[in-house]
Amino acid sequence: MGVANAIKFSTKSFMIYLRYMDPSIINVAKVFVPSAVAFAIGIAITPALTHYLYKYKMWKKKAREDALGGGGTPFFHALHKERETNVPRLGGIVIWFSAAVTIFLFWFLGTLFESPLFEKLNFLSRNQTWLPLFALLSASLVGLIDDALTVSGKGTATGGGLSLRMRIAIVLGIGALCGWWFFVKLGVIGIAIPFDGELSLGLFFIPFFMLVMLALFSGGVIDGIDGLAGGIMVTIFAAYGGIAFFQNQIDLAALCAVLVGGLLAFLWFNIPPARFYMSETGILGLTTTLAVVAFLTKAVAVLPIIAILLFAAPLSDIIQIISKKFRKGKKVFIIAPIHHHFEAIGWPPYKVTMRFWILSAVFAVIGMTIALIS
Repeated sequence: MGVANAIKFSTKSFMIYLRYMDPSIINVAKVFVPSAVAFAIGIAITPALTHYLYKYKMWKKKAREDALGGGGTPFFHALHKERETNVPRLGGIVIWFSAAVTIFLFWFLGTLFESPLFEKLNFLSRNQTWLPLFALLSASLVGLIDDALTVSGKGTATGGGLSLRMRIAIVLGIGALCGWWFFVKLGVIGIAIPFDGELSLGLFFIPFFMLVMLALFSGGVIDGIDGLAGGIMVTIFAAYGGIAFFQNQIDLAALCAVLVGGLLAFLWFNIPPARFYMSETGILGLTTTLAVVAFLTKAVAVLPIIAILLFAAPLSDIIQIISKKFRKGKKVFIIAPIHHHFEAIGWPPYKVTMRFWILSAVFAVIGMTIALIS
């Protein structure tokens, strides 16, 4: 009885301590504890996922042969053909699955147990995390279907998978639904312009939201070198998590931190040589969620800074296509997107990855600073 009473007394004392603890300390714990849990879950599930992916050969059966804008892909084949057809896709499952399990785990603990500790750590809330969670899970599921069709060689696209037109339509559909929610349910009709107040968009807010989500979706082409997309996404979501935290949107900051935890677990196995690729089930869910987070934090205007590489990669594709069309086949880059161009001029893949990580971190800090001081 002495031991039991001591445990009850210690537990009660801890609960009292929690009630009177500095709220800022609790908020920090609310952000970092779930992030660590998501990382641990991601690390824990990866061996079983890896076994499954290799056992059933969940990789492309044929490397892509057509470049954007027409023509072949001889340089890409020389750099990536072997890896593209023997490294599994679907690695993005580690990210969104560990994040989702963590979110629902803390919600379950906070709901089931009448404990101040679990109540404070629960960050599933209607006004901050429902919408980004919906975007994450719905888009990740679409990406999962696309990856499953790709590795089986089925679908409407050449080589398998959903066609680009279909994926764009789905992204626009998710964007329309999320934009409508912001416009109708949250009453958002404009975007904040740093140092210059708010720009009202009225009814054009919904199509603008869709355009932003589509632009980020196009940034998925950054997922082309081992470790590249994962590291860039870590800095982006860390920056938006910081913005949300300083705006006192603690639940949203915790969700960003959980995604960072899942991304770090994925990155642990994705650094060169990658055990698997993120592919559509990862990048589609992340870019879609990022659009929602950017609007929730009212930091859309700094998105091109914080996520500069997500915009630079598809922009290099656009430049390449325009150049080939109007300059009689002449190219600006040896290969597009731009990260493959640096490979083609002789940079080792790990050098491209690490330098892009550095650039991403620098611009994320700049964008976060502008968002917070404006």
